[in-house]
Amino acid sequence: MKHHMDTNPDIGTKVFCILGDERVFRMRSPDIFSAVIRHAGIKGAYVPFMVQPGRIGEALNSLQVLNIAGANITMPYKEAVIPHLNELSEGATIIGSVNTIVCKGGKLKGYNTNAIGFMDALEEAGFDSAGKSALVFGTGGAARAVVFIFKWLHATSILVTGRNKESITHIVNRVGGEAASFDSLTDKPISANIVVNATSVSSPDEAPDLAQRVSQLDLPDCELMVDLNYGIRGNFWEEMAQRKGIRFMDGRSSLASQVRRTFALWTGIDVGPDEFSKLLEVEG
Repeated sequence: MKHHMDTNPDIGTKVFCILGDERVFRMRSPDIFSAVIRHAGIKGAYVPFMVQPGRIGEALNSLQVLNIAGANITMPYKEAVIPHLNELSEGATIIGSVNTIVCKGGKLKGYNTNAIGFMDALEEAGFDSAGKSALVFGTGGAARAVVFIFKWLHATSILVTGRNKESITHIVNRVGGEAASFDSLTDKPISANIVVNATSVSSPDEAPDLAQRVSQLDLPDCELMVDLNYGIRGNFWEEMAQRKGIRFMDGRSSLASQVRRTFALWTGIDVGPDEFSKLLEVEG
């Protein structure tokens, strides 16, 4: 259901932002959220802010000083913001990563909408994780969110892999799953009903060794391959899925749900998922 500002004068003018390092200026969040703000009939703006290393605490204090209504957090501050928040949602507490902050009543509360966005995407794809096995590539906040959701949805087996063994161990110890050696993945068939790429890499130009390793995977039980990235030319995850006859889903539906959930937390306005998907297509 869509609500407009003129039906709720209490919404007022809102300013939202995203905090990150220099990469924040290359992100599509300002375009996407600006479109959503216009679509919802809200008078407001969404702006990117680059924060220098070590100054994220000052930046969060500034949210209150400047009366910012809500903020997104991106790399590399999704964990660093946590000590500076007044409260965390249950999911953000377990995952140990925050991508959304609600500023209300002089307090900052952190959420992780990456997790709920991924869960919505699985539901949209018609994939029931209960009793299924999963293989997750990645060691960052996105991977932790994915593992958290698989546990929440009662997957029976969750293998977590990546290049950094210490980071894999950290995820497994904090959220769950079982560590899988990156080097051992091509030794034998992998029993995984779903494979998720939660790394930032989907192009062979970025990581030819990873692309080569993925192309060699033996996945006899795989029903669905998910790449949380999207819009990547020559996507080696997608090419491998097509070659093996595995259904493929990119990160568009997950992002649409994530944005929708974030916007609802900030404003109380729930714009339907279909409308968000259309907005992403336009802005894409």
